[in-house]
Amino acid sequence: QVQLVETGGGLVQAGGSLRLSCAASGRTFTIYTMAWFRQAPGKEREFVAAIRRISGNTYYTDSVKGRFTISRDSAKNTVSLQMNSLKPEDTAAYFCAVSRQPMTVPDAMDYWGKGTLVTVSS
Repeated sequence: QVQLVETGGGLVQAGGSLRLSCAASGRTFTIYTMAWFRQAPGKEREFVAAIRRISGNTYYTDSVKGRFTISRDSAKNTVSLQMNSLKPEDTAAYFCAVSRQPMTVPDAMDYWGKGTLVTVSS
């Protein structure tokens, strides 16, 4: 069992920045991939960014490349998402998720946080 808790969501103006954090606890040694997903009302949940817990290799969806940065702490149990140059289109509930394998699609994730809301105003 792995528990995930997200923090850092809030309201920000377009062009501003926000940093999300996800703390993992429990059987964290089983984690292979740590990732962020987002979901706007009425829309499908989509992949945002991922990082390999051990290697540190990162992956991003095209729409956030150059603006968002995913990272992990030295203990490899916390994953963060630095969000810069935010756009109204980034408004969504952001979810932290982890998996025991390298895939980064929603159905492949084993554990999910409850989410944190990010609202970007124009």
